[in-house]
Amino acid sequence: MSGLPQRQRVAAYAVILRDDHILLSRLSASVTPDELWTLPGGGLDHGEDPRDAVVREIHEETGLAATVGETARVYSAHLPGVWREGRRVDAHALRIVYDGWVPVDAPAPRVLEVDGSTAEAAWRPVADVLDGSVPVVPMVLEALADHRPVRMQRLAAYALVTRDDQVLLTRISARGHHSGSWTLPGGGVEHGETPRSALVREVREECGVECGVGELIDVHDVHFEGTAPSGRREDFHGVHLVFDADVAADAEPYVVEEGGTTDAVAWVPLAAIESGEHPVLEVVTEALRAAERRRPRTR
Repeated sequence: MSGLPQRQRVAAYAVILRDDHILLSRLSASVTPDELWTLPGGGLDHGEDPRDAVVREIHEETGLAATVGETARVYSAHLPGVWREGRRVDAHALRIVYDGWVPVDAPAPRVLEVDGSTAEAAWRPVADVLDGSVPVVPMVLEALADHRPVRMQRLAAYALVTRDDQVLLTRISARGHHSGSWTLPGGGVEHGETPRSALVREVREECGVECGVGELIDVHDVHFEGTAPSGRREDFHGVHLVFDADVAADAEPYVVEEGGTTDAVAWVPLAAIESGEHPVLEVVTEALRAAERRRPRTR
C-alpha cells in the first residue's frame, strides 16, 4: 500500500475492572456497522498530557470520573490500507493503556459525547470478552492479557475488647471489602505511626470511645484479589496486629465517622459468633482463639 497518505495517531485508554466485569465502549455506526467494543479512551489533543487525555475521554464516553495509575503499557499497530475519514490511508496507531478505576458507588455508565465515535458504555463480563461473546477490538484482549492488579500490602492494628461474654465489633459498610461482615475495631497504621497509637486513634474514630492497649496477642494475615474501596483492582495482602484492649466499663460505642468503611458498632455475644449466627471475618475468630490459648490453665 505504498503511496497512501500516512496517518499516525496517539491515543490513551484505560483498563477499568470491577469484580468480574470490565468497562467498555461500543463503537458507533459511523466507525463500524458491526457491534464492536473497545476500551474507554481516545486521541490526545495537541499538547495534552496522556493521563489528562484518558480521564477526559473516559468522562466523555462513560460519564464517569476515573483515576488512572502512574504507569502504562504502549501498543503499536500498523494498519496499511484502512479507511479513515472517507479515504484509504496507511495508518499507524500508538495506544497508551493505563490501569484505571472508578469509585465503587459510581453510577451506571452513559455516553455524554454527542455524535462521537462511541454509542454505548457498559460493564461487560470479562468471561464473555475472552470467549468472544462480546466482540472487541484486538487491543482489549492484548490489554487484558497484560493486566496485573496493583499489589497492595497494608499493616493494620486491631483491638480485642471483651466484656461480659461479649466482644466489641464493627460492621463493614458498602464502601469496604467484605461489606456486611463484622470485624474487630481498628485499621491501618499510617506512615511513621506506632501500631498502638494507630489503634487508639482507630477505635476512637470507629467506636467513639477511648481504649487502653495491652499486649500483642496475635498476628493475622489475609491475601486476596478484589476491588478496593477506591474502586481499584488490587492484589491485597493485609497484615493484622491484634492487641488485647479494654474500654471503660460504662462505655457506649457509636459510629463517629459517617460515609466511611464502618456503618455499625456493637457488643456481640460470643455465643452468637461461635454458632455462626453473627457473620464475622476470620481475624475475629483467630483473635478469640489466640486469647483463649493465652489464658492460664486451672487444674
